[in-house]
Amino acid sequence: MSRLRNLSLFLVLAAVWGSAFVAIKAGLAYFPPVLFAAFRYDVAGIVMLAYAAYAVDDPIPRGRAQWLEVLSGAVFIIAGYHALLFVGETDPAVTSAVAAVIVSLSPLLTTVFARAFLPAERLTAVGVLGLAIGLVGAVVLANPDPANLTGDGTVAKLLVLGAAASFALGSVLSRASDADLPIETMEAWSMLLGAGLTHLIAIGLGESVADAAWTTESLLALGYLSVFASGIGFLIYFDLLDRLGPIEINLVSYVAPVFAAAVGWILLDEGITGATVAGFLIICVGFGLVKRDAIREELRGAGVIG
Repeated sequence: MSRLRNLSLFLVLAAVWGSAFVAIKAGLAYFPPVLFAAFRYDVAGIVMLAYAAYAVDDPIPRGRAQWLEVLSGAVFIIAGYHALLFVGETDPAVTSAVAAVIVSLSPLLTTVFARAFLPAERLTAVGVLGLAIGLVGAVVLANPDPANLTGDGTVAKLLVLGAAASFALGSVLSRASDADLPIETMEAWSMLLGAGLTHLIAIGLGESVADAAWTTESLLALGYLSVFASGIGFLIYFDLLDRLGPIEINLVSYVAPVFAAAVGWILLDEGITGATVAGFLIICVGFGLVKRDAIREELRGAGVIG
């Protein structure tokens, strides 16, 4: 039952974060990129702090260890990841496909950081092979233009790579923390502090609230990203991070593009090509290799294998 719960939450997270790409694309037409990310976590942080006040006995971090865990999430997972990603994607040379491929490096980058901070999280050779196959699937699914990958926008592509590295490092540091901090409290304060840092970055880049256009579409995009992709999404993420570890949970970056393609097809009339189907199947193979032991146990428990 625990494995089924984890798998269900994993798929929900992939669906929420995958569909968020549609909302991000919509919102970037109305907001400056870093300011858009800051607004997103202004709202999400307030919502999550209210929920933390309701759900836990003490919604305020106490002591150095707890505040360090909050700070690592604010700096690397909230501010660092989103500021770098949103700025990188404003470059015309960095298409959604190119960005998806680069961000899909997150599980591989996580294994690198885990070797330094979490020796127990190391994968076997078969697990590493599974990660590599999953990356191939993400590339096939995104179907990027090879000429565009090697063309202009080198700095922007490095920014997106930095975003993936920031997220991976933040995941590992959160897992490595020995602070006994409720998920709700950690998430709320990381979002609020991360939003503040992101506002400072926006000011440094010269972005202004006057440049934002407040329309029905922009508010819907902001609301979806704040409540669902950020609030509910990160609540699931940090819960699974504690249960599965950073390497396995960051495999969500392989699965999310599948849902992004499906939502894009339903809402934006984006076609699902043979590359989409092939990429999905390859991702399934890679995921199966990484999770082979858990799958074997589920099949044994169901009586499918002896």
